[in-house]
Amino acid sequence: MADRSVHYEAAFEAYLRDRAIPYVAVDEAKRALFANSQLKSFDFVVYKKNGPNLLVDIKGRQCRRRTTPGGFQTWTAEQDVVDLQQWEQVFGDGFKAVLIFMYWIDPPLHPEKGMFEFHDRWYLLMGVDLAEYRSNMRRRSTKWETVALGAATFKQLARPIDSWL
Repeated sequence: MADRSVHYEAAFEAYLRDRAIPYVAVDEAKRALFANSQLKSFDFVVYKKNGPNLLVDIKGRQCRRRTTPGGFQTWTAEQDVVDLQQWEQVFGDGFKAVLIFMYWIDPPLHPEKGMFEFHDRWYLLMGVDLAEYRSNMRRRSTKWETVALGAATFKQLARPIDSWL
């Protein structure tokens, strides 16, 4: 396993390894392949048996110890969306860009689809097709140049990680 200082990425990599899903962690490969690129790199290329392979950008969010109900955080930097779309064009047919929102959650009473435990932490992994995200995103912050999906839209578009693989 790659040395991961970000626990969300380490957990995602463990999820793929546990299921014997082939992948490349981009931070290891990008130095040789994309050294001169101005684009922000994504996190993983995931190879699927059927359908397009995935260009995955992980968005880690903490969603623990909530005392009041609230929606999931669905924001990202607008430039991340632009750059990931360009990567999808670079890779061409056979590749689809996906934002994977990884929520660090309290341990569930009954794990559901998309939930995964890694190093005593529980995660909920939900994916949104980049094209759908881009078509439905709204400005979250002008100052921070971030965008997001509304709660109802996220609920409609996001799918558990299992359905992407």
